[in-house]
Amino acid sequence: MRIASLAVLVLVVPVPSAPAAAPRPCTPIVERGVLPVWARAGFSEARPRIAHTLGRSGRIVAIFFADPLYAPPLARRNNKILWVGRGPVTTPADLRISAQRMSGALRLGRPVSRTVEGGPGPSLVDLPRAGCWRLTLRWGAKRDELDLRYVRRP
Repeated sequence: MRIASLAVLVLVVPVPSAPAAAPRPCTPIVERGVLPVWARAGFSEARPRIAHTLGRSGRIVAIFFADPLYAPPLARRNNKILWVGRGPVTTPADLRISAQRMSGALRLGRPVSRTVEGGPGPSLVDLPRAGCWRLTLRWGAKRDELDLRYVRRP
């Protein structure tokens, strides 16, 4: 009786990993057109037009009642932002904001934190310096990110 032996050669070839995504430059985009349908509650017009920025994932919109935003804030005008989250809120949770000042894709200084109690809604969001700010927003299990520009107070 013969026993056949079979040798198996496994060749392991390293597969190059995908290059890490380059950091995204800070690019605030303020729309001045019609709000998304899901963000129109409370407005009297059927197609309200107001300055706003949509989050990158489309889960939140920042509606500006102050345009532009100033750092430091003006004495007689607030940096009022109405945050509207997309979809129903099943469990209210504070909106936690981590804001990082940016120069292009480079982080400048330490991030600062702000909280809107009760979740997305009206707020005054003052940031310490003029510049481009990347905001990471978390409320409940939801998360989104957007860039805002604060201009130097005249």
